[in-house]
Amino acid sequence: MNFMSKGQKNTEKKQGLKEIVQLPLVNANAAGIDIGDTLHVVAVPEGCCNGSYVRDFGTFTDDLLAIVEWLTECGITTVAMESTGIYWKNLGMLLIERGFEVYLVNARHTRNISGKKNDQSDAQWIQKLHSCGLLKNCFLPDDQTDVLRTLVRHRRNLIRDSSTTVLRMQKALELMNLKIHTVISDLMGKTGRAMIEAILSGERQAENFLSFVDSRIKADRSIIVSSLKGNWREEQLFLLEQNYTQYKFFQTQLVQCEQKIEYQLQQMHARNNDGIAEPEKEIKLTPTGRLFNQKKTKNQPFFNTQAYLKGIHGIDVLDIYGLSEVSALEILSETGTDLLKWPSAAHFASWLNLCPNNKISGGKLISSKLQRKKPNAAAQAFRMAAGGVQNSNHLLGHFFRKMKSKGGYKYAIVATARKLACIYYKMVTEKQSFNPLNNEEHLQKQKKVRIAALEKALNALKLQVA
Repeated sequence: MNFMSKGQKNTEKKQGLKEIVQLPLVNANAAGIDIGDTLHVVAVPEGCCNGSYVRDFGTFTDDLLAIVEWLTECGITTVAMESTGIYWKNLGMLLIERGFEVYLVNARHTRNISGKKNDQSDAQWIQKLHSCGLLKNCFLPDDQTDVLRTLVRHRRNLIRDSSTTVLRMQKALELMNLKIHTVISDLMGKTGRAMIEAILSGERQAENFLSFVDSRIKADRSIIVSSLKGNWREEQLFLLEQNYTQYKFFQTQLVQCEQKIEYQLQQMHARNNDGIAEPEKEIKLTPTGRLFNQKKTKNQPFFNTQAYLKGIHGIDVLDIYGLSEVSALEILSETGTDLLKWPSAAHFASWLNLCPNNKISGGKLISSKLQRKKPNAAAQAFRMAAGGVQNSNHLLGHFFRKMKSKGGYKYAIVATARKLACIYYKMVTEKQSFNPLNNEEHLQKQKKVRIAALEKALNALKLQVA
């Protein structure tokens, strides 16, 4: 008869429990990297290399190449790293070029590490989670989309910087008690620029500025004269000149940036249509940095954005109500052309943070608020488009007002932006044109739904009386 001691029974019990709760190995050749500005810590599976399986590397180019060589020697095929600022990009792009499968993961998904926290333990924890298949990959754009994204974001920054200089010019005028910026709608329009250049040239008589007033200015000429009588402080004139020079510089930079964006759109159009891209066009500027052929509207690219978008997508996404050329360009630069990286329109809306973050515990919904994170440029573009349809007399305008009466303005913005995102996803993935119901059909459908709801409520009241 085989007798076992109490200690042997406990040992076998623990071993059995360990076998039960042990997670399966999904990625056998997986590595984890803790990213930093001056230090990258790389962890690989135990026993796959000679020496330590957790190593520290620098962040210079030679160090990045050393990481790639060591991972290749260890037989690593897939790598996971946190999306830490922009520090992951150089290493991530290098690993992708060398054929590694790169997982860029949300830092929130790798937080729950037990024990004392340091870079080495973080790298090991990321490696273990990735080995067990517990990490989800973030969206990574292809190379051409990444180039377009960089250029479009730089264009947005140039416009923001230009707006800042205009505000500073307005402040300088206000401190000189020159109220011209309150009389004309656009200080950087034809009339405003001519007046500022006259001021910087030494003109001080208010009546002499009337010759610069364009015929489209609706303000009374006497009010314009009164607004141009000030104290002409020297230091404010200096600041006005400095900021106006900066504004012209930013405008010149903006035109050059848009030239690069157009060339990149040509490259993407050529790739998607198996054609040859056109060479970069020479842009002619005036001495003040303006285009000879002025844009149709302010802050709109000088090139035909709609034609490029239609050629790249194979469908005209500007048919969607409220979506402008700039918004569509922002969305393309952030999401690319292959939206099938998101399995469905619902996944696409979730990535844009345009749907509730439902939290369920004990079978009950405990929270359905949106995640507290800054929306990316694509989400902001859809939100702006949603705000543009709120007063329109078509399908999406009616939907916005219905959602506004249900949950308020913010609720309506998110709900309408989500609907726009789903329409955009379906158009791009299925190459289907946007063919909504006309207003009459939509109103008749809404009336039938309303009648059905009232009849249901009436029948319920009849049952209660009976």
